[in-house]
Amino acid sequence: MPRALIAPSILTADFGRLAEQARAAEAGGADLWHLDVMDGHFVPPISFGREVIAAVRAASTLFIEAHLMVAKPAEQFADMAAAGAQRLVFHYEAVRDLDAAREHIAAARALGCEAGIAINPETPAEALFPLLATLDEVVVMLIRPGWGGQQMQPALLDKVRTLRARAEASGLALTIEVDGGVKSHNASMCVDAGATILVAGSAVFNDEQTPEQALVALRASLGG
Repeated sequence: MPRALIAPSILTADFGRLAEQARAAEAGGADLWHLDVMDGHFVPPISFGREVIAAVRAASTLFIEAHLMVAKPAEQFADMAAAGAQRLVFHYEAVRDLDAAREHIAAARALGCEAGIAINPETPAEALFPLLATLDEVVVMLIRPGWGGQQMQPALLDKVRTLRARAEASGLALTIEVDGGVKSHNASMCVDAGATILVAGSAVFNDEQTPEQALVALRASLGG
């Protein structure tokens, strides 16, 4: 399996020093950015919108994915793409059926972006089987979405195993990302289950280490 990628989430970053922290994370070996857009409807918190994505784009050359935890994701696609997002990730639970999901995938591609879909803990992996051949990425939530700093629910890694097995059986090189509670002590468990991208929020942006130090430690826990 290829080297796992680490995608910092900035929810717990110091937004007053966002550009500085973004550069520190990049220096520590971040592979791409995972930027959580929340609308206060699909999930209770409100996080940020296109302005913050544009600020990260200005501070970093890394690939950016926008994780849209919003009730009407397609309405945000054009703004996210214009701000610099290169992959648009929407929630299966926000669109509710396969036809609407396919429309969202097509809309993302029409903007020149990659398309990803995320599933909450209650949604079975099998719900996405009909879509796998059309997606660039599946994001498996290992926590309830909306708040950073939660502890991972390891039992949810079974969905990663299910998706990886289905992708391999279908001859698909599917990117599977895990989001929620990833730390140095459990990162290798995620990779062993079949994840190829690990979202890391409070593991990177915290009061104990600099982002650079945190990312070096997280990478070391994966064996280099």
